[in-house]
Amino acid sequence: MNASKALAQISRRDLMKLTGTYGVSSVVMGAATLTGAVTLPSLARAVESTYDRRYGTEAQHTLTLGAAGFNQRNLLIERAGVLEFARDLEERTDGAIRIEFIGDNQICGQLNCLEKAQLGVVDFYAASTQNSAGSAPYLNVLDYAYMFRSRADQYHFLYSPESQRLLRDPLEARHGVKFLFSHAELRGLQMGSSFQERETVTQLEELFGTRNRVTGTQLGRIAMNLMNLNPTPIAWEETLDGLRQGLVDGAETWASAVAYANMSPVVSQSVDLKFFCGTEHTGMNAALFDSMSGELQDAIMESAYLTQVHVQAANEAALVNTVGFTDPPMPGTIFAENDVRVARLGEDQIQIAREMCSPEYNPEPWAEWRERLNNWSGGADTYQEIFDVARQIPEDTLAENVEPRRWWRG
Repeated sequence: MNASKALAQISRRDLMKLTGTYGVSSVVMGAATLTGAVTLPSLARAVESTYDRRYGTEAQHTLTLGAAGFNQRNLLIERAGVLEFARDLEERTDGAIRIEFIGDNQICGQLNCLEKAQLGVVDFYAASTQNSAGSAPYLNVLDYAYMFRSRADQYHFLYSPESQRLLRDPLEARHGVKFLFSHAELRGLQMGSSFQERETVTQLEELFGTRNRVTGTQLGRIAMNLMNLNPTPIAWEETLDGLRQGLVDGAETWASAVAYANMSPVVSQSVDLKFFCGTEHTGMNAALFDSMSGELQDAIMESAYLTQVHVQAANEAALVNTVGFTDPPMPGTIFAENDVRVARLGEDQIQIAREMCSPEYNPEPWAEWRERLNNWSGGADTYQEIFDVARQIPEDTLAENVEPRRWWRG
């Protein structure tokens, strides 16, 4: 039994008791340290140990991390690294920084966690860059269609010093948030009940004319319109009901998002279109970072780097062993248990999609946004330069083999 399933065996009443004694953050951080079989006594010991460590010294800064809909269970499905970061930063600073983790949409959701960090309601935030793009439009820079060939390309860019110039610095200057680390997947279409009785998708044209949920990204909508996928804005929290009720045929998102958000029971096919980024990132209020001592700033960056390395390996493993994003899904995975078929499109079909919607082959529909993002970046050709960085590695590089680098050191 994997850890996410094992945690589900702990009753809500017992979790509430632990939370009442030790606080939410100590419970979720303690739970995140466990592997293998999880029992109430083992969880209680881990939580108590975590609590004693966290409150052994007086904190200089008690900071809030708003983590959208995440909790200790679903962070074992989509390995976004949020709890690993919080735990490592507390340990690295010997308790000088203490983080209060608030997930389950209690303080912010996918569409407004970044905005609440901008306003100072939370100090750190975790949400997808696409959902956050409504509050920070520069995040659209990640969403040019087929700019990245693979998850390896994405990780290579995130580690590259060029990401500082092309992503992180303009985001901070324009929107007041500091991009720390991110998980990396590529978005496909997650088809609902209307595709349950259909053969597994093999041709791109089988998707033409379907109606699909879209996130807050403006560039994602351009790609979907060009492929006749009828983008329909629906809040992430309402997507499950939209698929269940047939309000949309599918949703553009990525595999582990389907699994962590309990959407698998209403998804029939996960079509691996991989047409633009799915990046569940964590960041912080930039002014708060700037106000801290150099020592604590260094600690935040080192914890972000360690977490980026962790996420790179852990999410790749979870996609296979927990989510089931293989064809066929491995027995016991979330996709296998919910009869979700993984539809891998051939390279010929992906090339058709590229030629329909990517700036490489069809630049005109992107021109207005490209010029806007280029101006915000300080004059870089954002699409071409990120495209080129992504292709510094061989196309067949596995994501887990991308070399980690401290991107801020140049």
